[in-house]
Amino acid sequence: MATQAPNIIFVLADDMGYGDIGCYNPASKIPTPHLDQMAAEGIRFTDAHAGSALCTPSRYSLLTGRYCWRSRLKRGVLNGYSRPLLEEGRWTVASILREHAYRTACIGKWHLGWEWPLRSVHVLPEDPTRGVDFRAPIRRGPTSVGFEEFLGIPASLDMPPYCYIEGEMPTAPAEGWTDGSPWDAFWREGPIAPDFRHAEVLPRLTDRAEAYIRIHGGSRTPFFLYFALPAPHTPVLPLEAFRGQSNAGAYGDFCVQIDAAMGRLMQALKDTGADRHTLLLFSSDNGPETIAYERARRYRHYSMDGWRGVKRDTWEGGHRVPLIAHWPERIAPGGVSEQVVSLVDIMATAADLVGELLPAEAGEDSLSLVPALEGRSVDSARREAIVYQAGDGTLAIRRGDWVFIDRPSGGVVEEPEWFRRERGYEPHGLPGELYYLRQDPAEGKNLYGSEPGILAELQSLLRRYQDSGRSVRWP
Repeated sequence: MATQAPNIIFVLADDMGYGDIGCYNPASKIPTPHLDQMAAEGIRFTDAHAGSALCTPSRYSLLTGRYCWRSRLKRGVLNGYSRPLLEEGRWTVASILREHAYRTACIGKWHLGWEWPLRSVHVLPEDPTRGVDFRAPIRRGPTSVGFEEFLGIPASLDMPPYCYIEGEMPTAPAEGWTDGSPWDAFWREGPIAPDFRHAEVLPRLTDRAEAYIRIHGGSRTPFFLYFALPAPHTPVLPLEAFRGQSNAGAYGDFCVQIDAAMGRLMQALKDTGADRHTLLLFSSDNGPETIAYERARRYRHYSMDGWRGVKRDTWEGGHRVPLIAHWPERIAPGGVSEQVVSLVDIMATAADLVGELLPAEAGEDSLSLVPALEGRSVDSARREAIVYQAGDGTLAIRRGDWVFIDRPSGGVVEEPEWFRRERGYEPHGLPGELYYLRQDPAEGKNLYGSEPGILAELQSLLRRYQDSGRSVRWP
């Protein structure tokens, strides 16, 4: 057993697919030796799911333990200027750990909104900076929800404004302008700061995360580091040293760079002696972007592996994500868990690790993963099922091996015809979808019209979860 509260590091990739990591997909064209090592020395979950098939709602669920469809954001994502999504006073993973004397830091992509200071109360729609005063501090950002330190970017790496925020202040005002960039290196036009270069963002944030571990790793005061990578989301800009290191194009090379970043964090933990008493987690916020279909056609690399769907979809490929946990003090090496879990469970897991009973108004959908980390079963008696959310707001519910999708198709993104032919998918014309994943993991045989009993039970359970305000029974 641990002799002190563990350090906790959660590394969240942006748009990285289940099939991009070697230990999940032996046919992957991307070498990921450090993530593979992390899994070999720890445990990997094969049935883990992001809170949504899009990034903003996944991040909300991760930090609050509450499904994002319960918030004001019912579909889509925020942008770089959006107001805060986290409700004032809501408990977060960071705030609960802060209450238990943890140091807390967020490094990377925020994408949950904050209050930008404005130069004028009269903001003109045609103003490209929306009247933002980049020389004044922000409000209601990461440092207001439990994080002592923050260095990162407002939203996705392809969304303006392009600037770093440290604590509550831009490191430099975004008073320049970029016209944007096409294709894999895509970013939107908008304001940009003089110290901001898109290709330098991942290296700079990795430097900061490694430095944070080296500064605090030797302390007896535990820390929580939430490292939200801006990659391999567009713009896809691997450094020169990583180009050509995969057989999956620039995207694959960018994933190799992510793997190298994980290697640096793991080495920093070992060098500081913090490795054994640190719970290191790695996952992704949703499935791979639509370009994954073209990557599959061109390189025969399937970022979604054998699952159906990509980012935004209700099908498994939209939200089934890698989840690897490493904690030598508590996790036996080489573990594989087939339990159905969700990133919404990180909130209850953190509370469990510090012996905190969450109040009824916090972590409404979160279930502790501590038993699963130790090779035991999670307390499924407290939650019968988990809920999926697609990019368009569609909900689906998963109980056991059954999944019900509450729309005519789980595909928000249209599948290429060649892919449908390759997988043998046929249209069905039914108002919803019902799949039995044990026999049909690729979701090709819709049982909506042939299992009325199962369908009615799942529809009723989904309505109950929606109406009750929580899906986990409170003690």
